[in-house]
Amino acid sequence: MENVKLVVYREIGEVSFIRKTSVTNMKISLKPFRGVQVTLPQYVSYEAAGKFVESKISWIRKQQEKMKKYERKVTLFTKDTLFRTKDHVLSFGTHEKSTIQTIIRNQTILIHYPVFAEVEDPRIQQAVRRGILAALQMEAIKYLTPMTGKLAKQFGFNFVQVSFRNNKSRWGSCSPDNRISLNIHLMRLPERLQEYIVLHELCHTVHKHHQKSFWQLLDKITGGRARELDRELNGYSPQVF
Repeated sequence: MENVKLVVYREIGEVSFIRKTSVTNMKISLKPFRGVQVTLPQYVSYEAAGKFVESKISWIRKQQEKMKKYERKVTLFTKDTLFRTKDHVLSFGTHEKSTIQTIIRNQTILIHYPVFAEVEDPRIQQAVRRGILAALQMEAIKYLTPMTGKLAKQFGFNFVQVSFRNNKSRWGSCSPDNRISLNIHLMRLPERLQEYIVLHELCHTVHKHHQKSFWQLLDKITGGRARELDRELNGYSPQVF
């Protein structure tokens, strides 16, 4: 059982005091897009909790600055957000259940969340990202698998298999035994850059390095545009969505 009290402080803004029967110690937490929350057990008064917050003002302000930097980097998905992948559109809906559901069907990433909850809740935002990643994985298999096979056949490369991952930094890799791994976030790139990355990894089936002979081969099969496409790729990041 929970009781919530809101108090506004001049230095740090709104603080939510949440009294819970299940906790035994007071705790201050800051969550993205949710602000400052203080959980306190039944036996602690709001006055005592308030003094506890006042003693931590300096620490809270430092944490708020860190949280603001994080929030500026992260996309906040709301019911008004127009977001789509190649095949899927993001959609929200509420239900009377206490659970959060992510359903992908009929070209829709549907997020069902409790009617009493706010879409900014980090748990709902995490569900949105899981749904988007699942859709990107499906699309990568659908589109990039045949693309890799087609380009390999066109330029005479041989590879063992192609797999897909959610990587935070690398767009792709090629193992010593010519197993190609591609980042599912390729699906957010223009097709010319998708093909460039696939060709990049196919070239690694011949040259396991980035020396002159590698770039000469990549330049040859991209019509002399290897460096140009590589510079264009630098304008994108797998981490931003």
